[in-house]
Amino acid sequence: MARAAAQSPTKLMALLLLLLWHSALWTGHEAAPLAPTGPLSLPLPRSFMLKCSEQARRIQAEAVAMQEKLCAAYKLCHPGELALLGHSLGIPWAPLRSCSSQDLQLTSCLRQLQAGLFLYQGLLQALAGISPELSPTVDRLQLDVTDFATTIWQQMEDLGVAPATQPTQGAVPSFTSTFQRQAGGVLVASHLQSFLELTYRALRYLTGP
Repeated sequence: MARAAAQSPTKLMALLLLLLWHSALWTGHEAAPLAPTGPLSLPLPRSFMLKCSEQARRIQAEAVAMQEKLCAAYKLCHPGELALLGHSLGIPWAPLRSCSSQDLQLTSCLRQLQAGLFLYQGLLQALAGISPELSPTVDRLQLDVTDFATTIWQQMEDLGVAPATQPTQGAVPSFTSTFQRQAGGVLVASHLQSFLELTYRALRYLTGP
């Protein structure tokens, strides 16, 4: 017990991220995107990739900062407890199946990327009131995720593959207590980071060598 209490928040956070990452892989919701077997008919411009990389790095940095603050302030660091809370709170993973196939398709992948960003926008919105200290961070994350989704949408419009309507956020969990919002904040931030890692890999393949 004493040794566990002496562990630093950084080490506990690293262990949490590792557990959640493996959980995503085992459940089959996410997989590392594979290189397409043939040439893409609509290659993405480098300027788009650079803009997406910048936006993804900014969101990831903000998500990491939120996790570390929650871990330090509320001791929401224990991987086992958070994994159980994730199941009980019903926090979904955003799938990227269209970006993880040998038959990688640009249009369906971009649409799934944007739908995933809309999902995380809704999850961040559900964290409203998490704490006075973290509310500005959550608001900033929500704005940055919205901007990233807009970047994807504009690129689809430029390619002439945008759907007729924007995707909806879908159902998101309702956090009924401050504790649920704080635990949800850790899990949402972790899921978002994993999603962005896979997004970057998918866009790298879609952009080409």
